Amino acid sequence: MPAKKTPTGQASSSVRATKTESTILDVSRSEAARRIVEIAEETYRDILQKKKPSMRFPVRSLANVKYDIKRGHFEIRGKMSTRTLTYNTVKPFAQSVRLMATTKNDLLDKNDIAGKREIYYNSKSWGECRFNEQAESDTLLDDMEAMLGVNREQLGYIPEERGGEVAGPLIVIDRNPATRQTIRVDCSKLGSGAWSIPSRVEHLAFETRAKFILVIETASLFQRLVHHLYYEKANCILISMSGVPTRACRRFVRRLADDQGLPVLVFTDGDPYGYCNIYRTLKVGSGQAAHINRYFCVPQARYLGVTPQDILDYGLEDATHPLEEVDIKRAQDALKNDPFILHHREWQDALKQMLKMGVRVEQQAFAKHGLNYVLEEYLPDKLKRKTFLP
Repeated sequence: MPAKKTPTGQASSSVRATKTESTILDVSRSEAARRIVEIAEETYRDILQKKKPSMRFPVRSLANVKYDIKRGHFEIRGKMSTRTLTYNTVKPFAQSVRLMATTKNDLLDKNDIAGKREIYYNSKSWGECRFNEQAESDTLLDDMEAMLGVNREQLGYIPEERGGEVAGPLIVIDRNPATRQTIRVDCSKLGSGAWSIPSRVEHLAFETRAKFILVIETASLFQRLVHHLYYEKANCILISMSGVPTRACRRFVRRLADDQGLPVLVFTDGDPYGYCNIYRTLKVGSGQAAHINRYFCVPQARYLGVTPQDILDYGLEDATHPLEEVDIKRAQDALKNDPFILHHREWQDALKQMLKMGVRVEQQAFAKHGLNYVLEEYLPDKLKRKTFLP
């Protein structure tokens, strides 16, 4: 079923790479250790001078970020939060100090690594300042990362989430962590499977002749495209996010796109979560991580679909779902508060169109026209028309 017309509210752009600011993620540990020592010395001096010691953290929220189209990602503003040692803050202050000590003594000095869950359980030996829930330790770890002005990778913390999967004409040059021997992984010769992105990607190198990267939200659609070798037909690299992309997945896409000069197209469900959480996080980052977005965002990304207009253009009206209250609230909040959405009229129009239609649509809805319609008709048509949202 051909498209009836060019979708309204979409920005015309060719499938080409966009030049972005070169960013090198510092994974050295000396800077992180130095910053921890500095803060410890400041706290010690305050105590000797009989002052109440305090720590200052950037406020990590959407309200404290700005979107610079030239830099291509959310940047944190100057709003700060101060944690001063008082009767009411004894425990979180002690937890912050103990977390920094553990980070330096057990991870940085010993060149070791740890996951967030391990740190939560490690705190059980901290006596009265142990964490009751992992959410507490996760929040303090994020605060420490922002306060130190470094990333968790420098501190020795590794993500516990899967990094995503890759298939297609790409050779990833990895190395054996024990022997340092080079390992070449051909992502087009993994049978019915795919290569899993590791938690650390800075050491990887790439070889490819692909024309672009296609990043996909759902694992099921990714598997369908892999099963039918769509990457051969389109000469593209397929990457599965399986929901909101992890830091490792975002960093991998960014490194690959920058290194090989490849454009990035993103394919998610047509709902506020797919637009304002999954895609927006991949492209410009989040308010919570504004202090390190420049490393973990993909400014050259463009949104391929599914758009509200696609529902009309591809006859999906009876394959949609009514917007739920949470969908409506998320869309309205984005239209009112999200710096990225407020900067791009095309996204404002798309969200308003979706709210007016009152429905959302999933990637799998194209199966209404046949199980392989999405790879035989929809994707080729969208790529040919080259109309993508920014």
